[in-house]
Amino acid sequence: MSRVAQLITRRWVAGPLALLFLVVAGVLIGVVGQAERPPTALSALPLESDSRAAAELQSQLPEEEGSAAIVLFSSDSALSEADVASLQQRAQELPGATGMPAQVSEDGTAAVVVVPVDEPDATATADTVAELRTAAAQDLPDGVTAQVTGPAAIQADLAGVFEGADTRLLLATASIVAVLLVITYRSPLLWLVPLTVVGVADQLAGVVATHTLDAFDIAWDESTVGILSVLVFGAGTDYALLLISRYRDELRTTEDRRAAMAHALRRTTEAVISSASTVVIGLLTLLLSLFPTTRGLGLASAVGVVVAAFAALVVLPAALVVFGRWIFWPKVPRVGQTGLADSRSPWRRVGDGVARRPVGVIVVVLAGLAVAAGGISQIQSGLSTSDQFLDTPESIVAADRYAESFPAGSIDPTVVVTTSDGEDVADLVAGVDGVQSTQLVASGNGVSEVDAVLTAEPGSDEARATVEQIRDAVAGAGLADTHVGGTEAEALDTAEASARDRALIIPLVLGLVLVVLAGLLRSVVAPVLLVATVVATYLASLGISWVVFTQVAGFERLDEGVPLLAFVFLVALGVDYNIFLVTRAAEESRTHGTREGMLRALAATGGVITSAGVLLAAVFAVLGVLPLVVLAQLGVVICVGVLLDTLVVRTLLVPALALVLGDRFWWPRRLQPGEEAPPAAPSASRDAEPVRAG
Repeated sequence: MSRVAQLITRRWVAGPLALLFLVVAGVLIGVVGQAERPPTALSALPLESDSRAAAELQSQLPEEEGSAAIVLFSSDSALSEADVASLQQRAQELPGATGMPAQVSEDGTAAVVVVPVDEPDATATADTVAELRTAAAQDLPDGVTAQVTGPAAIQADLAGVFEGADTRLLLATASIVAVLLVITYRSPLLWLVPLTVVGVADQLAGVVATHTLDAFDIAWDESTVGILSVLVFGAGTDYALLLISRYRDELRTTEDRRAAMAHALRRTTEAVISSASTVVIGLLTLLLSLFPTTRGLGLASAVGVVVAAFAALVVLPAALVVFGRWIFWPKVPRVGQTGLADSRSPWRRVGDGVARRPVGVIVVVLAGLAVAAGGISQIQSGLSTSDQFLDTPESIVAADRYAESFPAGSIDPTVVVTTSDGEDVADLVAGVDGVQSTQLVASGNGVSEVDAVLTAEPGSDEARATVEQIRDAVAGAGLADTHVGGTEAEALDTAEASARDRALIIPLVLGLVLVVLAGLLRSVVAPVLLVATVVATYLASLGISWVVFTQVAGFERLDEGVPLLAFVFLVALGVDYNIFLVTRAAEESRTHGTREGMLRALAATGGVITSAGVLLAAVFAVLGVLPLVVLAQLGVVICVGVLLDTLVVRTLLVPALALVLGDRFWWPRRLQPGEEAPPAAPSASRDAEPVRAG
């Protein structure tokens, strides 16, 4: 690594290397661009589920209609005969209308017409629904309003959430990173270098990740690139903060800025590579998920972290040494200034306070985390369709109005698809408790589709219980190749698949992270304690977030996918900060012993890790700019968890544990003075740059 670091920082290498990266990245971003592969209806359905089998069998129907929109005409009072006649005429003129007359409700205040929407993807569906909404609202009778709901309209509103989302996320994320970098460095110039490098890496990661997913035939959706962008900005800036902090420290002892950067890079590389490896391994476990889009998110995010680490360890040091020390203006580091590890910084004073009563600190922090985690016992999961939006769209408002005049379940019936006789299946399902009516709606190619209207409120536990009863009835009748789908069945399968994913992936992530830490630290005790603290942080963040969701945001349920994704991101990213702290502590302990080594490490890394944690928390909070509850919930849980880990666990709990255990913290490894001594700073040679002021 020493030779690589010297090569990257050489005068005639650094500038061209940084420029080459910008040019190649610019070509890939501007010419190649991100791969385009619109998600299909199957992308979000769990593999091996009954609802997915129903959707696959349903696609075999002749002229199978992908979805349907329901145009709702409503009034506060009963519609007159003239109103109904006008609406019947309008129903025939709607784009895509099949000629079916509008159906008037029993209370006479509403009329609906079903319009098939057969489009290949969400974007085309959104365009069709927008056209339908415009046409339906024209020249209505006085007092009558038109709204569009149904599966196609809900899909269109979901797609509308992501219209311009990439730009909004990029601007919000870059703005937050820029502000926090300016605050951290208190320099009007320095922040531009890491922001530029990380910003280009973010866009490059989107290109590389989507083409990787396309090459491996792995699905992704609109949220994948957004979460990827947030992760690359967060992780990339964290790595940049760590490198620049070490570089500034080295400039206080080394006159030649290139030698200072080479030494800083050698010292930073181990921590960054270990951190990035941990994150990548954790993210790749998502490939074991039953959800195709979750697999896509895992692989895309792993690719993004690799790109971020490359940018921080290769491009950023090359770019920084192009400039002199003046890039740090007005706080330019000079030779002879006190280094962070030797300073009486606020973080050293915090460490000294912990050292006076480490046992008390451990007890208080663990008690606080336990209290915070108490809220997880109250968590209820599973968002209904109407609960998925922060701002209620027209499709949900219309669905609520529809339920006032028509059976609520008829707007999105449960679907039974079979290769058996359709009439027999319809009769069988009609006899199930909780089923209001059934209808054979399509048949052909040996496949039949039966729609079942449920009496229970959509999204309720009763509706899902009815789906289970339908499946039991079908299984009990021994019908060949018969499957139950629709929104309620998909929600039920999602809950079961999510539980399976958590049971498999969470223990696997913990085991893999533990192995990586054990290999890095060559210790048993320290990795176990570090992983345990991250798990405690995760549980506490879930508990605190649940209180925020229910008492502040007004959410009644947690999305099924949030606990797993939050766990993977929090464990992987939370271990990052522990790696940054503990690897520095191991380095310092070789000379100063475990106690003083940990305190010096806290003094040296406290500021940069806290800045990195606050920045990462703020970046994930940016997910709230998208009006989807699942992304807002994910952002809040990760934000709370990162702040807890940064400000409490890494600052107080981990140092206290190390101070109480002493040398046993590193068991079975023994850190001897001089063990793996850091390599000497590069000396002048034939190939070395002349020593000059940076």
